[in-house]
Amino acid sequence: MRLILLSGGSGKRLWPLSNEARSKQFLPLLQGPDGNRESMVQRVLRQVSEAGLGGEVVLATNASQKDIIQNQLGDNIETVLEPMRRDTFPAIALAVSYLAKEKGCGRDEVVVVMPCDPYTETGYFHTVSRMVEAVENDVASLVLMGITPDCPSEKFGYVVPRKGAQAVCGALPVERFTEKPDTAKAELLLKEGALWNGGVFAFRLGYVLDIAEKYVKEDSFSAVRDRYSDFPKISFDYEVAEKAASVAVVPFTGQWEDLGTWNALCSELPSNTIGNSHLGPQNDNTHIVNELSLPIFCDGLKDMVVAASPDGILVCSKGRSEFIKKHVDSLESRPMYEERRWGTYRVIDDVTYSDGYKSLTKSITLKAGRNISYQYHLHRSEVWTFVDGNGLVMVDDQVKAVSRGDVVHIRQGQKHAVKAISDLTFIEVQSGDLLTEEDIIRLKMEWPGN
Repeated sequence: MRLILLSGGSGKRLWPLSNEARSKQFLPLLQGPDGNRESMVQRVLRQVSEAGLGGEVVLATNASQKDIIQNQLGDNIETVLEPMRRDTFPAIALAVSYLAKEKGCGRDEVVVVMPCDPYTETGYFHTVSRMVEAVENDVASLVLMGITPDCPSEKFGYVVPRKGAQAVCGALPVERFTEKPDTAKAELLLKEGALWNGGVFAFRLGYVLDIAEKYVKEDSFSAVRDRYSDFPKISFDYEVAEKAASVAVVPFTGQWEDLGTWNALCSELPSNTIGNSHLGPQNDNTHIVNELSLPIFCDGLKDMVVAASPDGILVCSKGRSEFIKKHVDSLESRPMYEERRWGTYRVIDDVTYSDGYKSLTKSITLKAGRNISYQYHLHRSEVWTFVDGNGLVMVDDQVKAVSRGDVVHIRQGQKHAVKAISDLTFIEVQSGDLLTEEDIIRLKMEWPGN
């Protein structure tokens, strides 16, 4: 069995902590069993392992998330990177092509696709096992997970099992699908025994591979990826599930939440305050999440969320928090905090002067053993001031050791890189007329001793 975890999202619904570089599934806000905070994707991978689900895991994601995935999950997690965002069917088609053409999986291999961020319990993963069993026993070509509803929600699509049908391997044949009905229609669907579509699918590899190859048929995975834009921009539900001639659903009854709004997320946070946050005595159901070093104090608030990060500050009633997505585009500039494969950075200051000249100041932390690529810039110079740890700096092929108190000046056009021996923190001041990723020319090099 192979497990494909879908990791997408635009990072808008949990602003200001989430952004284009750090979607909700990467926010380390949930409490793990060891008492430390973990992200949604870290929690799901831990639960997959604890449930003994078995099978190799592949993350299907977009290229912008590669670094944060490596930073949180390590270098050994396999990823399939979309060249662009094109909805769930293209993402799954690409991942299936990777399994077939890059990993050599056979057409009869059972594949499970699921989101990487549900807030759920162990029974969810046992239901996935029953879905695999149903596929292995050829109960249907496509098997879905149906979540037992606890209310007539308008937020989810519904799966209606065939009336009076008997379950085989825990799976019921599907009569029809209904997309996000209004409340009145949802109430009628619940009387029919309808289930929420949980976005979890199980099938044999060859089944979806054949559908994918109607649009893109190539001998190699790299060739399929090069033609990614030829896949239609459509959901897996519309392109595959609702067209399937043989489809069944395995019900799951238990805890299952989409922590996609501040209101939903706050209900699962381990504390009413995270970070340098303080609540006065006259607060009711108020949460503060603070990623800044400056303190936040709140008093006299009811049903509120206050969230602060280098990207901005949110003060919102929980009942209105789901509408923040509509406004984020007008609030965002550049990400002010990012996790990369080598560590993290935080923007301290970003200034454009009257003559168009710019300066950008970052606090950068490299993990021990990691390095920033050998590179040079055509439009800017940099000054690095090292404040903690030990490392190596290479400038124009010359290597020297650096530690707290050292300062390195990098002129425009000079080749440079830095490697952490221990965790290494430094302040980087960029100055020039173009301070963007487009002004990075990366070079190949080997550190001495590698």
